[in-house]
Amino acid sequence: MEIKSLKNTSFETIFKAFGQAFADYDIQLNVHELQAMWKRRGFDPNLSFAAFENEDIVSFTLNGVGNFNGIKMAYDTGTGTLKEHRGKGLATKIFEYSIPYLKEANINHYLLEVLQHNTKAVSVYQNIGFEVTRELNYFVWKNEEVDYQIKNVDTRCLIEKIEIEKHPSVSAFWDFYPSWQNSFESIQRAKEGFLSLGAFVDKKLVGYCVFEPESGDVTQIAVDKPYRRNGVASLLLEKVSKFSRVSKMKLINTDTSCDSIVSFLKAKNIEILGKQFEMIKKI
Repeated sequence: MEIKSLKNTSFETIFKAFGQAFADYDIQLNVHELQAMWKRRGFDPNLSFAAFENEDIVSFTLNGVGNFNGIKMAYDTGTGTLKEHRGKGLATKIFEYSIPYLKEANINHYLLEVLQHNTKAVSVYQNIGFEVTRELNYFVWKNEEVDYQIKNVDTRCLIEKIEIEKHPSVSAFWDFYPSWQNSFESIQRAKEGFLSLGAFVDKKLVGYCVFEPESGDVTQIAVDKPYRRNGVASLLLEKVSKFSRVSKMKLINTDTSCDSIVSFLKAKNIEILGKQFEMIKKI
């Protein structure tokens, strides 16, 4: 068995291993969905690594590279091991193998997210030095189950398509910093797949939503504090639902400390589906 970079490995080989490693997951991604996800998350095959048995991948870590909260980091965009090779510590060996290469690329921080109920994986990451930086909620819902009724609405509010990169000031609306896959940098990597809507009152931008119609992913949604509880977020959510090309929508990685988003979604009949840890290791 040999551990090496994926820089000379075909997409087809990586895709095959990814599908085998996550065959028991409820959600399966096709080729186009996986390519879109990796592009958005900054996948870099040169700094991604796998354990090979002959020509086949049996375990892998797919790394994204980019800036997060002003710091250059590597991001674990997918770690998996084929079922018959689990329990051998391959993921840890691959991670340890990758460290010198990441350092050589001037990367001193490594970021990942892990489901809280996956206690085995959490323990592995803690044992190799990862620390929890925050807890994150995720929501998944069917459009037909959502209560889109709006009790209070500012009749002056107009929803229009916008180019989000031209409105960096919307960060002032945030109650928390977006996760890696929801950051502006991730959106810009794959901006052709996103739809951005702005809510305007008297020509002033007071709220916005960034949405990926192909996946149903609500990437960012926020309203300026003085304009909350006036139906602005409800209007945005209703509008993006009409653009969705899938039956289920999702909002992944909202900070658990943000009660406002939990209350808003609960009022729409959308409950928390699960939680993740965001973890970072200095390398």
